[in-house]
Amino acid sequence: MSNIPIDGDGRFAGYASVFNRLDSGGDIVLPGAFAKSLAKKRGRIRLLFQHDPKEPVGTWESMAEDSHGLFVTGRLVPGVPRSDALRRLIENRALDGLFIGFRTVKASRQAGKRLLHEIDLYEVSIVTFPMMEEARIASPLTAGAAIAAATKTIRNR
Repeated sequence: MSNIPIDGDGRFAGYASVFNRLDSGGDIVLPGAFAKSLAKKRGRIRLLFQHDPKEPVGTWESMAEDSHGLFVTGRLVPGVPRSDALRRLIENRALDGLFIGFRTVKASRQAGKRLLHEIDLYEVSIVTFPMMEEARIASPLTAGAAIAAATKTIRNR
């Protein structure tokens, strides 16, 4: 198995958010925070570069919560100059950050931290510096394990 984080068709995967981890903005996303938004907006959550609405670069093929966080699989659109550049950067491990763009629906405070119980997700971006260190494009081995775990979770519902 190749250790390249993106395939020949521009597909990649990783965690856009990890549950119960403090991000650099002081937020902690709780399990289940994405559930309503994913059910309501399936197929309308954008794949952007650096959270810039003028920089759509691909499409999200799947998004699902598992026990670890929000696992996403996406595909960069070929022929779009920014997408082609991103593919080369990801392929060479020069760029691997992911992060979410959202509106807070329900939150609480605890010890100076904001706990996000429910969020309205509108985009997930490929970023240079993710606000959550663990929000990264995964190696194929990690991605395969996460997909298997998410599939098992979905089948057991």
